[in-house]
Amino acid sequence: MPQCPGCMRVFTFTGLSNHLRQKAAPACAAEYDRLHALLPGILAEDDMMQDAYDADAQPLEDDAEDQDQDQLEDEDDIPEIVFGGSLLEEDGDPAMEVDDDHELEEEDEEEEEEMIEYEDEQPWEAPVPAPPAQDENAVPAAPEEQVIPPAPGRDHVEDALRQEVHVQRFPYPEAGEPVQQGAAGFTSYRDGTGVANDNNPYAPFPSRREWLIARWAKLRGPGSTSLDELLAIEGVKADLGLSFKNSRELNKMIDKSLPAGRPRFRCKEVIVHGEAFDVYYRDALECVKALYGDVNFAADLIFKPERHYTDADRTCRIFHEMHTGKWWWDTQKTLVEKNKKGATIVPVIISSDKTRLMKFKGKSAYPVYLTIGNIPKDVRRKPSTQSQILLAYLPTTRLEHITNKSARRRAVANLFHTCMGRILQSLESPGEHGIQMTSGDGVVRDCHPIFAAHIGDYPEQVLITGVKTGQCACCTVPAKEIGDHGPGHPGHPFRDLDAVLKALETVGDAARAAACKAVGIKPILPQPYWKNLPYANIFLSITPDILHQLYQGVIKHLVEWVKTAYSVEEIDARCRRLSPGHHVRVFTKGISSLYQLTGREHADIARILLGLVADMPLPDGASPVRLVRAVRGILDFLYLAQYPVHTTDTLVLLDEALDRFHDNKQVFIDLGIRTTWCIPKLHYLRHYAYLIRRLGTTDNFNTEYTERLHIDLAKDAYEATNAKDEFPQMTRWLERREKIFRHERYIVWCLAGRPRLLASHLADSDSQQPADRLKMTKHPSKRTVRIEKLVADYGATFFEDALARYAVQHCNPEYTRAQIERASGDIVVPCRSIPVYHKAKFWLGDQQNHRLSSNEWDVVHATPLRLDTRGRSVDGEFDTVIVNDGNGLYSGVAGESVLRWQTSIYN
Repeated sequence: MPQCPGCMRVFTFTGLSNHLRQKAAPACAAEYDRLHALLPGILAEDDMMQDAYDADAQPLEDDAEDQDQDQLEDEDDIPEIVFGGSLLEEDGDPAMEVDDDHELEEEDEEEEEEMIEYEDEQPWEAPVPAPPAQDENAVPAAPEEQVIPPAPGRDHVEDALRQEVHVQRFPYPEAGEPVQQGAAGFTSYRDGTGVANDNNPYAPFPSRREWLIARWAKLRGPGSTSLDELLAIEGVKADLGLSFKNSRELNKMIDKSLPAGRPRFRCKEVIVHGEAFDVYYRDALECVKALYGDVNFAADLIFKPERHYTDADRTCRIFHEMHTGKWWWDTQKTLVEKNKKGATIVPVIISSDKTRLMKFKGKSAYPVYLTIGNIPKDVRRKPSTQSQILLAYLPTTRLEHITNKSARRRAVANLFHTCMGRILQSLESPGEHGIQMTSGDGVVRDCHPIFAAHIGDYPEQVLITGVKTGQCACCTVPAKEIGDHGPGHPGHPFRDLDAVLKALETVGDAARAAACKAVGIKPILPQPYWKNLPYANIFLSITPDILHQLYQGVIKHLVEWVKTAYSVEEIDARCRRLSPGHHVRVFTKGISSLYQLTGREHADIARILLGLVADMPLPDGASPVRLVRAVRGILDFLYLAQYPVHTTDTLVLLDEALDRFHDNKQVFIDLGIRTTWCIPKLHYLRHYAYLIRRLGTTDNFNTEYTERLHIDLAKDAYEATNAKDEFPQMTRWLERREKIFRHERYIVWCLAGRPRLLASHLADSDSQQPADRLKMTKHPSKRTVRIEKLVADYGATFFEDALARYAVQHCNPEYTRAQIERASGDIVVPCRSIPVYHKAKFWLGDQQNHRLSSNEWDVVHATPLRLDTRGRSVDGEFDTVIVNDGNGLYSGVAGESVLRWQTSIYN
């Protein structure tokens, strides 16, 4: 910072210039004369600005509204499902084509065969279910028009999120407490490498260079052809000093010398109606132990439930992490009532979803992922932390060799539940009676791995719970009443698990089918996978889904309704007329011609949708008030549902937003856009508030995380194969990657001095909080811009006047506004060119509240009209910003000013 040599005061560049111009002292005047001649060359610089973050959305599935109804199923037998012996024949290296050298193939098969865990020959067998009864299609009645109340305000209830948190501990201090202390860290990992030299943390790799090359070869791209071609160049292997000469030898080193941190895959053959399919899976209990005992998560694990409140009187409760929800607290109380006061609950979270392995039509996979709720959600949702483990690849077959559609659908459901039941069977006894498990810090606790949630889209929810398509997966609302909402339509209770279990135990096929129909589920055979899981209630374990239920469900429908209600040409014209703004996508061709939209595109449309319809008249002069209120109600619900922290008050706002939509939805029927509201995804929104109170906020369970895992654990794995018998190759490729990741953490532990614990992921996030919320690039976007061009190109018409007022206020902070105006008239800017920055970066975190903290940065732009490389004009971008004038609150617009970011200068 420059310093005045006369009065020794420190100023910014502009402040010093105006101070010296006043010539308050002879030394100040002399310094002004000297700087005036050198001024164009004196520029200040700031720190380097980081890159902006932009996450791509994954393509998503359509709504399930158009799926076939199970009520029309035929009464035909369903073929028997038989699970035979193990078979896992390895046809070559997963990262390369099959070698022509038969001897090398046999040698590899013999060596890799030792890694495979073969299943026993006892088959898994499912009995033949009875034929289903035929139901009739239900036609729901149109709801009556409701009174339209005015939309209420929010009253700044979000302010409670910044207040001090009052924590109520679980009343039994023994809960989650250690039993004994075991070996910590990677103590046993070193012995697994088989290398006695403690001085080499990279062992079994002899040097850091060889380790980095091996890591690059296994993590930077799915194939190994590039490594083989590189090492085939004469002299490269010798110059690098590598102990392996190709990817085949590297794979052998990884397989034999690096310990396995996670369980290996097993394989079972499935025989359905004479056709054989393979199931690749891991032991679920071993997967839970691997995640629970991972040193990488030891500093962040949560072991007991808590209740968080915004006030000392405990009247307003806070929900965010899973352990702040009611499920964990109630389950812990149930264990205490069974005289298990020292139990540690390990919530098991399952997610499943089919995905294509190729960009176009072709092969597909059915991955099942597993994680645990003890890991905080900020860690769980990052793929780079390896906090989600691939549990299984289920058969993707549609059983097209079964000609009867009804029998085929029932066989697919029975196949899914039989496979999942066998995979999760190892959790039944430990969940009920407990098992001692060691966390990454070596502490042993009595743990109960308990199934808590299953994440999936609507077709997956129907398959999991066994209900029929078109019904709610959670509650007992009839299909014809699924669109009813409001005071005249009381809510229906959640499905009775005890009644469902009793129906499933009915003896006799016909009696069992009738009993299951009475409780609203299908007669799954031999039984649903969740039937024997202790403390599990599947109907309360289906989680909210922001991606498929809201963006790809309700918002998708809402956009179509709006396009039908209004003139499509006018909507597209309004889209094109939108000026570029902060986080606002301009659809230059409108939105009417878009199809197969992703979640990201629906999110972009949702940001501008209310502005498009706010003052647009309906046809025939009808009032658009109800339609605007309905649109606003859904958008309010959309954004409230995504709060990372909820309170009792914000959940009331969530329900009120949904009520506003239902109070005004009759307008769509009056316009002839809708005839019924039988949309399961729209109905499910009424369960959001309850499930948030039960399991925590929606960012604990977003299916967007599952879509992202498909890339790393399915698509990339398939790219590493030769596309022939791909699943054995995919599983081996994944096991090798996991070994590399674990060895990398071991090296970090060794280089850090082998501490008892690795650094906390959440502590790392806190340590990254910047000292200054504003950052700009080290060098300006343009080093010199004439002030005249600021007025003409940037629209900064009053730049000189504003700069003069700023200089007077900075040098004389005690001046009133009138004094500043008078004094600024005497200020003359001593230069005609200044440096200009086209970007400014703001930190979005909250240093006063770790629950709302984030390391994301937001960028505002001030870019004038310019020409691209082909000489075409590119519109400028001047973002609108909200500036706190010193009196603004955490929420709301009181004390805030709306400004347009014209330009940035550094002074």
